Amino acid sequence: MSRARDFGNQLYSGERSFNFVARRKTWYIIGAVAVILALLLPIARGGFNFGIEFRGGSEFRLTNSQELPHQLAVDVISEISPGSQVNVTDVGLADIRIQTEQLVDVESERARVALAAAYGIEDAAVASSFIGPNWGADVTNQALMGLVVFLILVSLLIAVYFRSWKMSVAAVLALAHDLILTAGIYAAVGFEVTPAAVIGFLTILAYSLYDTVVVFDKVRENTLEVEYSETRTFGEMVNLAVNQTLIRSINTSVVAVLPVASILFVGSLLLGAGTLRDIALALFVGTIVGTYSSIFLAAPIYAHLRESEPTLKKAADKVFASRA
Repeated sequence: MSRARDFGNQLYSGERSFNFVARRKTWYIIGAVAVILALLLPIARGGFNFGIEFRGGSEFRLTNSQELPHQLAVDVISEISPGSQVNVTDVGLADIRIQTEQLVDVESERARVALAAAYGIEDAAVASSFIGPNWGADVTNQALMGLVVFLILVSLLIAVYFRSWKMSVAAVLALAHDLILTAGIYAAVGFEVTPAAVIGFLTILAYSLYDTVVVFDKVRENTLEVEYSETRTFGEMVNLAVNQTLIRSINTSVVAVLPVASILFVGSLLLGAGTLRDIALALFVGTIVGTYSSIFLAAPIYAHLRESEPTLKKAADKVFASRA
């Protein structure tokens, strides 16, 4: 514990430092490769696995039926609607959920009765419902609208609070990086994209923004009158701010990731709860990626955008001359 405290104090004072800003080209390359892979993954897998809420379809839920194989449900639906894609998942400890393409009323009722007979349960123990494609399209449009409004408000808020549009650009680029990577990993593992997953995406954007704002607040404090400094350049002051908030960012991330990992494990393996699993995966990946981007991307991008300003460039030359 004492060593960890000493290490944190050394980072804060500048006695020990990781040079994040000077190595920004390395982080840019890593980020660009990760984003390209995240964009290619959905294409390689044939697109995202959208849930019934987005693509529309029919759903059946059977109670106390997990003792029997899922293939029974697949055979029943395939017999009534040949060629339909059938998705069967466990819900909780005893129920199963069956999702397929939208069936007409007659087919839906036949499927409900046939499922009850196949699993040896009462007809009343099989609940059926359907979601039309128009409702799914409305959900998609509202989700995209919410994302756009969120990014616009975030940009304006950061620009006003920090009095710097370049901080807004750096923050939004980091947020876009987080969103694309999280979506790419979602496509890679094949989890369904549900409204719960969309909520998770928006939540991790808020977390990433929070971590970035903490770093930027320290950057603003360190660079308040940096043009008069004779010991550190603007980029070095930004790097010092990142190091000063490094331990805090890691601790916050660990504290956030551990309970989310527990939810992901319990939701996926023990309870089979789709909603818990969907939102937990987005939160788990997004929290880790958000912490990475606030340290390795947001602050270095901001330093990159400002270092070429004449005042800061002149101040940097003065620092280098004094060292020589």
